[in-house]
Amino acid sequence: MTTSGSPSVHAAIARFLTPRRLRAQAFVLALCLWGTCAVDYASPGIFDRAGNIKFQDFIQFPIAARLIAQGRAAELYNERVEAAEMRAIVGQTRVRLPYLYGPQVALFFVPFSRLPFLAQAAIWTVLSLLFYLACISVVSSACAELVPYRGLVLLGAIAFPPLFHFFVRGQLSVLVMGCFVAAYFAWRAGRETLAGLALGLLAFKPQFLVAIPLVLLFARAWKSLFALTLSAAAQLAFTTLYFGSSVMRSYFSTLVLSAGSPSAVELSLSSIQMHSLRPFWSLLIPWPRVVFVLYALSSIAAILMAVAIWKSSAPLAIRFSALTLAAVLVNPHLFIYDLLVLAPAFLWLADWALVNSEHPSASPLRILLYLAFILPLLGPLSLWTHLQFSVPVFAALLWLLLRISRESIPTAGHKLASAESRVV
Repeated sequence: MTTSGSPSVHAAIARFLTPRRLRAQAFVLALCLWGTCAVDYASPGIFDRAGNIKFQDFIQFPIAARLIAQGRAAELYNERVEAAEMRAIVGQTRVRLPYLYGPQVALFFVPFSRLPFLAQAAIWTVLSLLFYLACISVVSSACAELVPYRGLVLLGAIAFPPLFHFFVRGQLSVLVMGCFVAAYFAWRAGRETLAGLALGLLAFKPQFLVAIPLVLLFARAWKSLFALTLSAAAQLAFTTLYFGSSVMRSYFSTLVLSAGSPSAVELSLSSIQMHSLRPFWSLLIPWPRVVFVLYALSSIAAILMAVAIWKSSAPLAIRFSALTLAAVLVNPHLFIYDLLVLAPAFLWLADWALVNSEHPSASPLRILLYLAFILPLLGPLSLWTHLQFSVPVFAALLWLLLRISRESIPTAGHKLASAESRVV
């Protein structure tokens, strides 16, 4: 419950977040992030000025693609082979990057396997940035209230901290975002089965499918749930038929190891770069069993909130953003670059806040969106604070969407379109 003084405080803070101030802050942030990247990556060769491998996370994909092209798919999850292949590309290094994706992911990179590593990385990052900007353009164009702020939206998209980390790591998170965007527009068009098929494609990064099927199950969204299951199963069946059961056993063994003993496959400082409930509790509490219990309980709470929101009569922008937030919070292995999936949700919620500017939750929503945008940048502070500030903000944002969904009463000025009707 809010106190009597809270609305005025929220409104005062929200009024401070004017388009002019947001534009200036986004410009400074983008200049700092991408200026640093330009200077750091300007050094010739495969290493940046800090001595790190450029596009470091990407290197696993050319290695995996080369093994497949050479008929050595059975060695995809052999850490010794991975280490030897990495040394062949970068020379002596202490970096250890086991291949953690399904073997089908590496198939995409096989056509480029003859190119040098940096050439492959450059092609992938350029294509990824173009796809990211295309998604942002499509989403923002569908948000009528954001059309006058296209310049600010573009600047904010460029300044989004997860995009910077996605770029310098050479990750695949843009594909995850694409699945969410496709699912949203399918639901918006009333195509529940197509939405489920789009979300089922997330099987290549299965940690995103921890919460979503449970939300759809308890919300009784049978068509979408069936399509999601079918899509994920088809991807799994194709991969098994193409690579064989032995390769898949190695993949599942790697997944189990990653889930049960994250420290065995993650870098030593990985936890400070992660922004979901499991690393939040593991940073805060030193006892693994207690961490597991708190992670399970908080995940259940997040899922139940998302279910309640999904079953409500709130607009699709609210319901789908809640589904996205639940998928992020419950994800046990979510790095800052994976927060790229929140960019469309932030746009949908910003549009809702502008449409419903007089709604009592509009000002708190604007404040939480601002914090959710900027706080992932401060993740390294958790090395000393043992508190990942972004996660409570994501949870508060989900709770606020629950409150909005309960208060949401469509009016003549903002009726739910038929495509935004409740999906059950």
